[in-house]
Amino acid sequence: MKRIEATVRKDRLVAVVDALEETRSTGVTVMSSLGHGVQGGLTQRWRGQDITAPLLSKVTLWTVVSDEEVAEVTETIVAAARTGAMGDGKVFVSDVCEAFRVRTRECGDVVV
Repeated sequence: MKRIEATVRKDRLVAVVDALEETRSTGVTVMSSLGHGVQGGLTQRWRGQDITAPLLSKVTLWTVVSDEEVAEVTETIVAAARTGAMGDGKVFVSDVCEAFRVRTRECGDVVV
């Protein structure tokens, strides 16, 4: 099993979730987040003064998939989230050692 964590632009969230539903991904968790990458924050001019926001508003989503689904799901996320501009986000993949379903006490791959 693999855990896929993606941080993307807020305005791309619906497109990413819709695309994931088409891949038969079983579930997703989404949380608002703040951060910046290479581009740093955002500086805008307002009423003659420069206003700097060091952290940009993003969303982070998580899903756990079987090893066979990793390539399809990551490609789906990248395709749906990509605008081609700096700040599109990042996708990370990590191993999941064990998973448990609380309601039924099932464990292992059947949980995904």
